Amino acid sequence: MLSTADALATLLGAAVQIGGTETLPTLDATNRVLAADVISPLDVPPMNTSAMDGYAVRVAELSQGERRLPISQRIPAGHAPQPLAEGTAARIFTGATVPPGADAIVMQEQTEAAGDAVAILHTPKAGEWITQQGADIRKGATILPAGTRLTPQALGLAASVGCANLEVVRRVKVAVFFTGDELTMPGEPLKPGAIYNSNRFTLTGLLQKLGCEVTDFGIVPDKLDATRQTLRDAAQAHDLILTCGGVSVGEEDHVKPAVEAEGRLSMWQIAMKPGKPLAFGAIRRASAQGESAAAGAASETFFIGLPGNPVSTFVTFLLFVRPFLLRLAGVRTVTPRALSLRADFTQHKGDRRNEFLRARVNAAGGLDLFPNQSSAVLTSTVWGDGLIDNPPNHVISAGETVRFIPFSELLN
Repeated sequence: MLSTADALATLLGAAVQIGGTETLPTLDATNRVLAADVISPLDVPPMNTSAMDGYAVRVAELSQGERRLPISQRIPAGHAPQPLAEGTAARIFTGATVPPGADAIVMQEQTEAAGDAVAILHTPKAGEWITQQGADIRKGATILPAGTRLTPQALGLAASVGCANLEVVRRVKVAVFFTGDELTMPGEPLKPGAIYNSNRFTLTGLLQKLGCEVTDFGIVPDKLDATRQTLRDAAQAHDLILTCGGVSVGEEDHVKPAVEAEGRLSMWQIAMKPGKPLAFGAIRRASAQGESAAAGAASETFFIGLPGNPVSTFVTFLLFVRPFLLRLAGVRTVTPRALSLRADFTQHKGDRRNEFLRARVNAAGGLDLFPNQSSAVLTSTVWGDGLIDNPPNHVISAGETVRFIPFSELLN
């Protein structure tokens, strides 16, 4: 069995950014991945601006003892000022352009206005309360590099330099199907021995949250020929085939032999709990008419087979499928940030595999452990805030610092 680190390295080493881009309005680009650097065509702010409501002045005139100045102009934000007349102050508002000749702003709380004049009660330093041109962004600076996943604040940054449209990587196309004669869809009668297909909802939601284009091939019967045919169909026009269940070694587990018959299997079984039976490989695509036989990697569709237990499905998706999909989309940084937190529990027995324990942060800032860590207990994934990454054969003692990966890092 591969270690979790080696398994992830294998996946990421194979992931090559997909081809194809599209141009979207900046307003519609949330969570998409930039295909090209965003370079600022201007300084931000594009002029010196006032950081306060107050009065624009010349420091030298105040230093000479003049404290009562006539108000020569009023400058709201968005209006072009006139040069500041000598011996005067300009009424100015936050975000407004500083008039030529002024070198400081005195905030209104340090003044007393009376009619057409203002008494200055504070001697400012040069540059006080002035935001200099280009203080945030310089013209020609790369403000968002290619490979950036566009958050709302990143869209705001792009808009601040006037970008109405952005070039982004096309959506990753994922085909999914689920194996198991016992699977029943919610809303249908639950026959003896059957279970509802919760994984279909979990995986579809996770894929949609990552912005993938999803094709759902549904539930496939536990038959080798049916599994092979679905793999062939799914390989067309998709970047990844994602299956759930059937990757173990039972007589009714047909995914592994089907993948080996229709393509190749590069990895199978990881030393982790939950989620040992995780498969990675590729499925051959049927050659299109006129397509060269030497099409290389383009003639294959990646394949990842997840275990069927619901917690195993959830955890292996977060730890392996998510970074793989992000790397396909061109995202450069795919490693979630982990926290060092105190364990407020004792786990008396370690496991020979790398454990990922469902836990949540308590009011004291420590971690509580969900009492049932079975891979079938989906309740733990809703109750918890994240996963404790517990090394093999390690017993956790109360008060010990552990490595905690919040779901907030894994679900975005």
